Amino acid sequence: MSSRDLAMHELSVCQALLEQVATVAKSHRAQSVSRIVLRIGPLSGVEPQLLQAAFPLARGGTFAATAELVIEDLPIRVKCEQCGAETDATANRLLCGRCGDWHTRLLSGDELLLASVELLEAEEACATPVAAT
Repeated sequence: MSSRDLAMHELSVCQALLEQVATVAKSHRAQSVSRIVLRIGPLSGVEPQLLQAAFPLARGGTFAATAELVIEDLPIRVKCEQCGAETDATANRLLCGRCGDWHTRLLSGDELLLASVELLEAEEACATPVAAT
């Protein structure tokens, strides 16, 4: 996959994200969105730096036209089927951090979550954080 293909992927992810954010903003009768917080795991298939670069292009003309995008990294966590430990792991080594066994189950690290959206309400003209569902 070329870097252009990757950038196009992240642009389409931004567009889908902004559709979800618009739904949240409309349901709360917000004037606009000031801040969007995403949580991204390293196995999500999304490159955070490319997503951050694509965001200004995607947000133009939307509720989030001036919004800040904040990306929080999530760790890769596994549960060992041999010893039962829950430990951190790395992308290419999903091994148990306690006993080293490779019989593990992924607990987290493949997420792309909309964590929160800060809205500006028309009447109040102040930021109102809204937790994403």
